[in-house]
Amino acid sequence: MHLVTISDIETAAGRLKGTAVHTPLLRQLWVPGEFWVKPESLQPIGAFKIRGAYNAIAALTDAERQRGVVAYSSGNHAQAVAYAAREFGITAVIVVPDVTPRLKVEATRRWGAEVREVPIAERESAALALAEERGLTLIPPFDHPDIIAGQGTVGLEIAQDLPDVETVLVPISGGGFASGVGVAIKAKCPNAKVYGVEPELAADTAASLAAGEIVEWPITDRARTIADGLRAQPSELTFAHLRHVLDGVITVTEDEIRDTVRALAQQGRLVTEPSGATAPAAYLHHADELPGGRTVAVVSGGNIDPAMLAELLA
Repeated sequence: MHLVTISDIETAAGRLKGTAVHTPLLRQLWVPGEFWVKPESLQPIGAFKIRGAYNAIAALTDAERQRGVVAYSSGNHAQAVAYAAREFGITAVIVVPDVTPRLKVEATRRWGAEVREVPIAERESAALALAEERGLTLIPPFDHPDIIAGQGTVGLEIAQDLPDVETVLVPISGGGFASGVGVAIKAKCPNAKVYGVEPELAADTAASLAAGEIVEWPITDRARTIADGLRAQPSELTFAHLRHVLDGVITVTEDEIRDTVRALAQQGRLVTEPSGATAPAAYLHHADELPGGRTVAVVSGGNIDPAMLAELLA
């Protein structure tokens, strides 16, 4: 098993120049303490996923790229692969669950991808079948070293912009994002603590780390959370990284996620989707469980349905 290194992440950063935005750290003066958010919602596709998808496609051989790519996703990875494929001028087929927010489905189509909608439990198997049938290269959402390395560039930027950071909060779904960010932070800011954050209704990573092995949660359980981008579970590869780089996991409630979407919009002037609000929710509602000090929370995405945003702001 190849564990990603800081060298892999630095190589990814070179590939991503001119494609991924180096998002700023925004100090939030409306809350106590030294707290910043990193708004990955400002990426071209509205989420951090562009980093891993573009890096993975860039790392393919010319022959692999020209055959086209396929991906499965709850929405943001879908858009990222579609965007990256358009940049490379290649075909992309994206398999999404039939419960994916329409905003994300239509955005994926606008980037030029062919979209297939299937029941949520069949998304991975459908993508694998398409890869076999049409000779497409699979770009997984998190379970690949190139994806992890690309996502890790977020941690590299945090270390560059706030080298004396003390606590970093990252949302966890399949674990690729937290794995990459954790590797970068531990390499560049070895005294900093890295905490994963996940919804209580999809807290399989917290359960797995406590057990010392992957604990399976049924997809029907994980699908209950409003944070639709955090319904996946870690793979053997990402779990191996998480055990190495995380100092702990904080779980947040659905009401805490909703409240944080509202607070970031009203006080932070940031539009966030529920998944993107999950890491900041740990600071706003569970500060007593964190080490304190200079803290950065990653806002992983801002692709929220306008009707849901209006409901949460009401």
